[in-house]
Amino acid sequence: ILCLKVRKNLLDQRRLIIKRCIDILGSLMLSIVFFPLFIVIAVCIFFESPGSVFYRQKRIGRYGNYIWVFKFRTMINNADKVLKKILEENEELKKEWLLDQKLRNDPRITRVGKFLRRTSLDELPQLWNIFCGDMSIVGPRPIVDEEIARYGEAYSLYKLVRPGLTGFWQISGRNDLSYDDRVEKDWYYISNWSVWLDILILVKTVPVICKKKGAY
Repeated sequence: ILCLKVRKNLLDQRRLIIKRCIDILGSLMLSIVFFPLFIVIAVCIFFESPGSVFYRQKRIGRYGNYIWVFKFRTMINNADKVLKKILEENEELKKEWLLDQKLRNDPRITRVGKFLRRTSLDELPQLWNIFCGDMSIVGPRPIVDEEIARYGEAYSLYKLVRPGLTGFWQISGRNDLSYDDRVEKDWYYISNWSVWLDILILVKTVPVICKKKGAY
């Protein structure tokens, strides 16, 4: 008989307080360190493409509540309308999008946007989401309504925790993983969380970003 031990530490209120304290201190420190870079990125986006420097999208957070997740804008204006037109005109791209909600060579991404995505610098504004309590430094990535069905039974566990800036999925292959693999990684992380697991993920995040593998 195969026996598996699962530790749902992320459902322990005492451990959640510790994780929240780490998030507040970490987001403040990282915001101070990266503030000059924030300014440089904002200027580059402003001069390359008209429109807002930031992009926000409604995602699903803890308890299934909606949150507004912030990013540096990496796409042209009206990107959603352009995507709809692209998928209507190109069946191959439509299949790719339906498979993982991603396009490997997305024509909507700007030159600055490509660099930001490859280096994951477009995610830096989410430090504000972390400080406000909508997100955590480490956790499953925030999803949209269309992805709930793809999470299946794992969604009931997913919505009990705050989504993260980085996570187990990111250090395990990022966009090179299938969607089912991503769900499996999120399930494992939530079920077996510890402070040491968060530290391990953070340490491994740096070389993964530097290698730029699976980022698009």
